[in-house]
Order: sequence, then structure tokens, then C-alpha cells
Amino acid sequence: MDIINDRELLFYQKLGELFYAVAAADKIVRKSEYDTLTEMVERQWKQQDDYQDQFGTDAAYQIAIVFEWFDYERMDADICFESFADYYKKNKNLFYGTRKALIMNTVINIADAFSGTNKSELIMITKLKFLFNNN
Repeated sequence: MDIINDRELLFYQKLGELFYAVAAADKIVRKSEYDTLTEMVERQWKQQDDYQDQFGTDAAYQIAIVFEWFDYERMDADICFESFADYYKKNKNLFYGTRKALIMNTVINIADAFSGTNKSELIMITKLKFLFNNN
């Protein structure tokens, strides 16, 4: 495995921010949403590349770490989404086809984890689709 640089580490942290924004869109992050994210990190995100952080841990775990921290801090979902959108616009080269597809799959699974996708989550997902298709 390669040691990840700050730019790549930030990529995973921003994904955690985005996934938190979707889960928190309705003001409540439920255990099932967190469990879904954890499972997707384990089964899908860890397989995306071979990067480790400076402690030798798979860099994909940054997604769950940031998600959990933002939930602990009760961050505003809309602010988190806008922060991710700004990051995306400045770093589009990091978001190629398979990564975008996995990101969309992850947000849809998180939103659907508790009683299906609600209106707030659907709005957030629609904004993400628009961002990916128009920027």
C-alpha cells in the first residue's frame, strides 16, 4: 500500500462530509444510516485504491471517521453539502466515472437505510446529481 498524501486524504474526508450531509438532511442520523455507511466503506470503498494514512490504516476509513465526528458535533447538513460542492468544483479530476457511481450508490443506500428515502434526503440526492452532471 502507498502512504496517502494530504490531497487524497482530504478526498476521503470530504466524502465523509457529503455522506453525513445526506444522512443528516432530515436533522437525525439514525443507527441504520451509520451501519450502512460502515458496511459500504468495508465492502466497497476499501477496494477503490491502496492508500493508507500516516498510521497505516486504510484511507477509506476517513469517510466513517468524519461522518461520526460530524454527527457528534451535530454539523448542519446544508453547510456540509455546500462545503463538499465547493471541494468538488475545485477538484473535479478526482471524481471520475466509477467514483461518481460509487458515491451516488452510497448516498442512495444511506438515504434508503431508514424507512426509505425521505423528502429532505431526496432533495440532497437531487442536488448531488445536478452537481455531478452540470459542473
